Amino acid sequence: MDAFNEEREGRRGRAFRLVGLAYLLAAGAAFGAGFAVRGWHPIWVALVADVAATGVVFGFSVSFDNSSFYDPYWSVAPAAIVAFWALWPVPLTGNPVRLGLVAVLVCLWGARLTWNWARGWSGLSHEDWRYRDIRTKTGRAYWPASLAGIHLFPTAVVFGGLVGLYPALTSARAFSLLDVAAAAVTLGAIIIEATADKQLLRFRRSNPPREQVMEQGLWRYARHPNYFGEISFWWGLFLFCLAAAPAWWPAVAGPVAMTAMFTFISLPMIDHRMLARRPAYAERMRRVSAIVPWLSRSPASRSQSDRPR
Repeated sequence: MDAFNEEREGRRGRAFRLVGLAYLLAAGAAFGAGFAVRGWHPIWVALVADVAATGVVFGFSVSFDNSSFYDPYWSVAPAAIVAFWALWPVPLTGNPVRLGLVAVLVCLWGARLTWNWARGWSGLSHEDWRYRDIRTKTGRAYWPASLAGIHLFPTAVVFGGLVGLYPALTSARAFSLLDVAAAAVTLGAIIIEATADKQLLRFRRSNPPREQVMEQGLWRYARHPNYFGEISFWWGLFLFCLAAAPAWWPAVAGPVAMTAMFTFISLPMIDHRMLARRPAYAERMRRVSAIVPWLSRSPASRSQSDRPR
């Protein structure tokens, strides 16, 4: 058993080194692409660099036949983009308190989410189940579908969610109560997401019966409390945008797109998978909110109230 574990950890270590190489080369590509268009507005420079980096990661996904090379990009890229926008103007023009809060919160969110991915990724033999489903459905067209749907689409949605941070990082507008609210929402979202993930990990490690549905902690009040935290995080960032530059309100398209992606794409896929694997989940869907946590009716109270009178 020890030899088996050592071999498994060895394969996992090699896989992480490959991911590290992929992201090192992606950072180089981003720097080169951004330098080539350095005269453009910083938002466009960041977008060009972001797409270039995504292209390098996609190349590794194809080379190793595993689209999960992209998974940590979701949480790694925002910190790099925030750092670029914060440091680009010399001298710095942004309100230092707001700039510092945004940078710390984005880095805290990114570090936690990246660690959560690393903890659950077993190596190159592991590809996200959603990608495997897409592979089955698309057949020979999988890699074009992966480029568009698994790599470029999330990159675009995340970038859209970050656009509002440009004025938040560069505006000298005075720190206000709206900034305090933004910080509270963003930090609260990170805590909710971290708590939900920790509770789910504890549940899985308890080796529950295969048909058992998680209904402990935050999971008692919503089917996907971790996604509630993720969505709230992006709305918190948008509040920083409004606090720094109210005229940038059209940047609301970013968190709206993020909310729509989770609500109409990610969560239905998870619910469908859960229904196929755990029949009891159908009753949970009738009783418990999908995203926003609130008190749900217990199975006993539901069955009693549904009796004919």
